[in-house]
Amino acid sequence: MTGSLLEVITLNVRDAVAAEAGGADRLEVVADMASDGLTPAAETVAAIAKESALPQMVMLRGEASFLATPESLKALSREARALADAGAAGFVFGFLDQAGAVDLAATEALIHAVAPLPWTFHRAVDHAADTQASWRAVRLLPNLATVLTAGAPGGIGYGLSAIKTRCEAGDGPLIMAGGGLRPRYVRTLLEYGVRAFHVGSAVRASWLDPVEVRRVREWRAMID
Repeated sequence: MTGSLLEVITLNVRDAVAAEAGGADRLEVVADMASDGLTPAAETVAAIAKESALPQMVMLRGEASFLATPESLKALSREARALADAGAAGFVFGFLDQAGAVDLAATEALIHAVAPLPWTFHRAVDHAADTQASWRAVRLLPNLATVLTAGAPGGIGYGLSAIKTRCEAGDGPLIMAGGGLRPRYVRTLLEYGVRAFHVGSAVRASWLDPVEVRRVREWRAMID
């Protein structure tokens, strides 16, 4: 890896090949971006593994919600085993309870299910009722690789000050900036100490279009 980590949202093999050609360091593999990313099929992960050497961080999320039930956790645990067998290098998940606090019981249950693989706590952290409390809870969880955050529910344009606060509190090494990430924010984020960047719509014309090698290369150059 070069100066900073670049993760590209990937829906299929074509996206993965383009991301790798453009200089990405790893993939976040998802399905259904209309729902902000759901669990992909194991067949998709296996197909990507045949064509790309990049590590795949695979979304574990059954519906467009941050809530978990015992039934959904059982289903996600089963899917995680199949996805790991297919080639997943790690996973992306995280849950809030009805009060908007980090659901530690649910999150820890899935951590146990995917162990020893690393995982990313996704942007549920931005939607917590008390973001400082959510960060205190998340940073202590085992095998945590990164926390995907925009600093605010509305995206990085609204969350820069929160990301700065998190970096000043020592959370910079955990932060992967994503969610409305655009080139105009990169210099500021680098100055704060952010060294991991997560892009999706910024490297394609629309969510209906594939990842573009040229755009990935531009992001690679921007963050290094």
